[in-house]
Amino acid sequence: MLNEFKAFIMRGNVVDLAVGVIIGASFGKIVNSLVEDIIMPPLGLLVGKVDFSNFFIPLSLTDQHFASIAEAKAAHVVTWNVGMFANNLVQFAILAAAVFFFVVKPINRFKKKEAAAPAAPVAPPRSEVLLEEIRDLLKKK
Repeated sequence: MLNEFKAFIMRGNVVDLAVGVIIGASFGKIVNSLVEDIIMPPLGLLVGKVDFSNFFIPLSLTDQHFASIAEAKAAHVVTWNVGMFANNLVQFAILAAAVFFFVVKPINRFKKKEAAAPAAPVAPPRSEVLLEEIRDLLKKK
């Protein structure tokens, strides 16, 4: 059983998948930082000095004003976290674009090259070969 498990783990697909998951998680952290630390602060400044990571709408009726989502959650106020959704939307768009341009497009290009390679000509059926031989013999007579 141990040998069978070892053979399963050492198959190329499993190792490739593990490497892909690890790199994907790291890439996700980079994109998260890109969105939260690089893209959204200037966008928030352009929109009107809005901190998207802390932009929310309290749904519970209250007279209190909360400076952050954490404060509202601590006061048991239900919030609609619009800014966090915007951050996640931008992250998704960046990840989707990266996957499309760096994974899907190269794979499609590779598949097109494979499909464009000319296939070996198919031999005619045996009956056609025999008929051609008979025709050629009749022509000679």
